[in-house]
Amino acid sequence: MNPLAQALESRHAALAPELLAIYRDLHRHPELSMQERRTAAIAADYIEKLGYAVTRGVGVTGVVGVLRNGDGPTVMLRADMDALPMDEDTGLPYASEVAGVAHSCGHDLHVAWLLGAARVLAEAREAWRGTAVVAFQPGEEVAQGASAMVADWDKAGLPHPDVVLGQHVMVGPAGSVSYRAGVILSAGDSLQVTLFGRGSHGSQPQTAIDPVVMAAATVLRLQTIVAREVSPLDSAVLTVGALQAGTKENIIPDDATIKLNLRSYDEGVREHMLQAVRRICRAECEASNAPQPPEFATLSSYPPTDNDREATARVVAAFRAQFGDAAYESKPMAASEDFSVFGRSWGVPYVFWFVGGTDPAVHARAKAEGTLNKLPSNHSPRFAPVLDPTLKTGLQALLGAASAWLCAPAGAAARAGAA
Repeated sequence: MNPLAQALESRHAALAPELLAIYRDLHRHPELSMQERRTAAIAADYIEKLGYAVTRGVGVTGVVGVLRNGDGPTVMLRADMDALPMDEDTGLPYASEVAGVAHSCGHDLHVAWLLGAARVLAEAREAWRGTAVVAFQPGEEVAQGASAMVADWDKAGLPHPDVVLGQHVMVGPAGSVSYRAGVILSAGDSLQVTLFGRGSHGSQPQTAIDPVVMAAATVLRLQTIVAREVSPLDSAVLTVGALQAGTKENIIPDDATIKLNLRSYDEGVREHMLQAVRRICRAECEASNAPQPPEFATLSSYPPTDNDREATARVVAAFRAQFGDAAYESKPMAASEDFSVFGRSWGVPYVFWFVGGTDPAVHARAKAEGTLNKLPSNHSPRFAPVLDPTLKTGLQALLGAASAWLCAPAGAAARAGAA
């Protein structure tokens, strides 16, 4: 058992009730993206009392704590803080008290994990050497928070890490962790396309250029991008989630709006799909004799999460030592994250992994019955991770991964930082 794992074991009985109370409080009081002021204050106050040098307002509401503990690598641990604009339907006694806002993705648990890890690092300085950076990030759900923090990082005088580590609670047996070298999360791009026509009375279509027909044709043609332009050996998804036009059945409107989402795992495929969307939308507008070309707006853009292979190998070794067979390789997920923005911006390795949050008996039964896809997952109003042992597992994973650098021999740590 590594020194940080030992430090957690000796403290967990006293630490767990405190973290559970914080978690339940955060769950009751969720905050939307880039508005996480209460959550940020709780995190900042907590780590400040532990002796971290705390910088508030990094990327609007972000919080960064720095704890220097002698010579060694600088390791950044990151948690996102924001909730979703949706109602909760879990029936939990600590369910959201904010109408239309809920922690249905588990970011409240991420904050609790990082607070616990920060406390163990602060109280067990004899177990590690280097600099620990704990970052509480806003706005993951809108793909703004990581970039906003990076934009403020240098002017705030914050150190660049040698490695960036992060995790996410997901559907999976509680007590387990899953990892993957290379691409583990897809790129995600959301676009809004406005198509322009010419409105008129529904009884006189010859006097109009109908943007509803234009949009309908466009939606159908967009589906051919994945079906006919992406290799069957590559994975990609294109979803049109909204088509909005008009107000009344006998009025042909002036314009129509399409909102779509793209998922891909390869940068070449991603770029081809983005270009194809623009090509098809322009072509359909031209075919309809639209009075002007379509307008495109990016709603959000997430790069793929492409775990550094050498750094992942170090994390995997720590996980296998800690969890044994409960640490296993994951398939790439079609979800997206802005976590990788940190590592990409600074040119340093990063590793992201998953922590299971489903009751093991429930998960095993669903797997045997072939109904895993029916379990409430992230962004479901009924998503509710079981807290025992998920809370402890997340702490073990975060500290175990950090120990691969902070508790490594000096030579190994230096080589990892240069990787």
